[in-house]
Amino acid sequence: MDGSSKTLTDMTALERSSLIDTVADALEATADAAEDEGDHRFVANSLFVANTIRGFSGNLGPEDIKAAEVLLEQGIMLVQQFSKRGAVLN
Repeated sequence: MDGSSKTLTDMTALERSSLIDTVADALEATADAAEDEGDHRFVANSLFVANTIRGFSGNLGPEDIKAAEVLLEQGIMLVQQFSKRGAVLN
């Protein structure tokens, strides 16, 4: 890896699909952890974003790029927020 970041527009279809799957998988894992803690609102939010992101995995057209970027950012922020919350509780 050369260390440079790519936008969704710069990525190949395979790279986009991999990123979408990675973020959605992380959200689903976060939802599982939140379920264990009894945080049903966080579970619902994480699964909603994960499912919406997965909806883009089939065919991401040029008109969908901005929406996908925003959803991916939101998904990453949710995972990060949950991760930081666990660090504060420990």
